[in-house]
Amino acid sequence: QVQVVESGGGLVQPGGSLRLSCVASGFTLEYYAIGWFRQAPGKEREGVSCFSSTDGATYYADSVKGRFTISRNNARNTAYLQMNSLKPEDTAVYYCATTQVHGSNCGPFWSLGYDMAYWGKGTLVTVSS
Repeated sequence: QVQVVESGGGLVQPGGSLRLSCVASGFTLEYYAIGWFRQAPGKEREGVSCFSSTDGATYYADSVKGRFTISRNNARNTAYLQMNSLKPEDTAVYYCATTQVHGSNCGPFWSLGYDMAYWGKGTLVTVSS
């Protein structure tokens, strides 16, 4: 069974850090593009970051550039999102998702999430003092 499961969310003060994990099962993560998305209450889903499969390219939303880092540990079949200098506006449910086409990379419209086939259930990140 193909699935991805996020973890690592929680409550953190502004300026703090969190690392989210996305564990994949039923497939080999390194052969597919993986993205992180978020949705805040009352807002539309937003693409946060994407990690391509074959060329290893990474992409970030302007709102998180320089603060967030996406990475992947192939041995653990796990992707990560390191979040530093967190702001209250980063508060959201964070989802990881992967493509289903072997060897796929992040497309030009990756942030819309249309290329993603498998989604986790999300982990809540709350940034508040």
